[in-house]
Amino acid sequence: MTSASITETIRAWVDGWVVSRGAAEPVGEPWGVTVDVGLPRHTTRHVLTDNSERSVREVAATARVPGRWLKVFEEQERVLEWLGPDWTPDEPGFLMTAALTRTETDVRAGHRLRTWTRDGVTRVLVTTADGAFAARGQIATSGTTAVVDQIETAAEHRRKGLGSLVMRTLQNAAVERGATVGVLGGTPDGRALYTALGWRTVAPLVSVYYDPAPADV
Repeated sequence: MTSASITETIRAWVDGWVVSRGAAEPVGEPWGVTVDVGLPRHTTRHVLTDNSERSVREVAATARVPGRWLKVFEEQERVLEWLGPDWTPDEPGFLMTAALTRTETDVRAGHRLRTWTRDGVTRVLVTTADGAFAARGQIATSGTTAVVDQIETAAEHRRKGLGSLVMRTLQNAAVERGATVGVLGGTPDGRALYTALGWRTVAPLVSVYYDPAPADV
């Protein structure tokens, strides 16, 4: 994938993510976009489309405020070297994409599936027969692109195909809304599932937040 294509994928991911999370509209920057998230420990995030060392250092220098996050699409070891000790990494991630088509879904015996859509976001919930949480996920459609978000399976329900069920159900919902391409930010735990479903990694995704060491007393 070319750098221009990766930039387009990053922007598509941001546009869908803000719909999924109810965040503020992205504000364009020379190096990427700024998004106000509005959470106490995640007030604002800066998502870089220019992931050069110079840009990463410059953005970090102006974002040294608790609650600020950076999203950088480079190898984590390199990014942490550029940023220094006051930036704490979250778990490493991956920017992934896939072509979306309709697919078959099958709810396993002993589980229930529910879906609903509100404000452009479709949510999927899988429970046990008695209503206990088993798995969930959501997808936001922006034009012909859909962004998968917050995929989660309870530990005691993993390796039962529920993650695949959630993903396939979300995919079908997005296709019905006109989406042809899917984008997501995956974790190491989820990458194997997404890859098995036909998703491919296009870039590493580094998430860091400003967390300065306390001053000596």
